[in-house]
Amino acid sequence: MDIKQALAKRILVIDGAMGTMIQRHKLTEADYRGERFKNWHSDVKGNNDLLSITQPDIIIGIHKQYLEAGADIIETNTFSSTVIAMADYDMQSLAYELNVASAKCARIAADAYTAKDPSKPRFVAGAIGPLNKTLSLSPDVNNPGFRAVTFDEVVAAYYEQIGGLVDGGVDIILIETIFDTLNAKGAIYAVKKYFRETGKPELPVMISGTITDASGRTLSGQTLEAFYTSVMHANPLSVGLNCALGAAEMRSHIEELSQIASCCTSAYPNAGLPNAMGEYDEQPHETAHFIEEWAKQGFVNIVGGCCGTTPDHIKHIAENVKNLKPRELPVLENAL
Repeated sequence: MDIKQALAKRILVIDGAMGTMIQRHKLTEADYRGERFKNWHSDVKGNNDLLSITQPDIIIGIHKQYLEAGADIIETNTFSSTVIAMADYDMQSLAYELNVASAKCARIAADAYTAKDPSKPRFVAGAIGPLNKTLSLSPDVNNPGFRAVTFDEVVAAYYEQIGGLVDGGVDIILIETIFDTLNAKGAIYAVKKYFRETGKPELPVMISGTITDASGRTLSGQTLEAFYTSVMHANPLSVGLNCALGAAEMRSHIEELSQIASCCTSAYPNAGLPNAMGEYDEQPHETAHFIEEWAKQGFVNIVGGCCGTTPDHIKHIAENVKNLKPRELPVLENAL
C-alpha cells in the first residue's frame, strides 16, 4: 500500500517534535560530539541533526516512540541538514552524510513497525527545513535590497539534501515550516531538478507553511491563499500548516485551506503557545480535542504535532481521529 492509497482510506498521523524529545536526554557537548567529532574546533551542542551520526540509537528510539504512539509518518532528523544551515557549526561538508544517516535511522524504525503490522505501513518523510537565510527579506534594515543568499545557492543546498534523503530511503519529500515562499520555491525546483536529472522515480511532495501570527500571513507577508497559489504548481501530495501557532489559533486557517486546496491537507500545530519560559503547556488531550474537531468538520487528511508535542500528544491525536473519515478531495471540473 502506498501513501496515496492509505490517505484514501483514513486520516494519517504524522509524528511530533524531535527537539522536545532530544531535550529529554539532557545531552552534553561530549554526547553531541561522540568519538568522531571529539576534537572538532567549535561547539556542536544544539546541532540536533548531528545526533543521527553520533547518537543514532537515540534518534531511532525517538522515532520508535512516535510509531508506538500511532504515527503513520515519521520525519527525518534533517531540519537543518543543508550546507547553508550547517555553516553555523562549520559542518557544511557533512550535509549529504547527515541526510543519508537520518533517513536510515527513520527507515530502520519505520520498517520495524511495518513488519509488525503490514496492514498499517509506516512512511518516512524527508524533512526539509526553511533555512536560516531568506530570499524574500533583507537581514540588514539599512539595506532592504540586500540578500544573504541567492536563489541558485538555495537550490544547490536543497538539491544536495534531497539526494541524501533519497539515497537514505525516504518515501516522501516534506518541505516544511515555510515562512518564505521563495525559499520553498527553491526547494520545489530542486526536487523537480533532482528527479529529472537522476531519472529516479519521483517521490510525492508534502508542503507545509507557517502562519506566524493572527494576521494570517507568513513571515514574508503572504496570505494563506497566496501561499497556496504559489506552490500548487508542484502538484503536491498535500499542502498544510505547521509550527508558530497552537491548534486553537490555527483552526480558522486550516478551515480556509480545506476550502481552497485541491490536494490533501495537513496540520501539525504546536502544543499551544509558548509560556514566558518558552515552554509548551498544552496537554495531550487538549491538543487532540482540537484536532478531533477539525477532523469531524472534514478539514484534514494528515494531522500531528510540532513544537512541544510528544509521543503522548500523538497517541491522543491518533486515538481521537482513528474512526473519523478523511477530508474528501474536491472533484475538479475538466478544463475545456
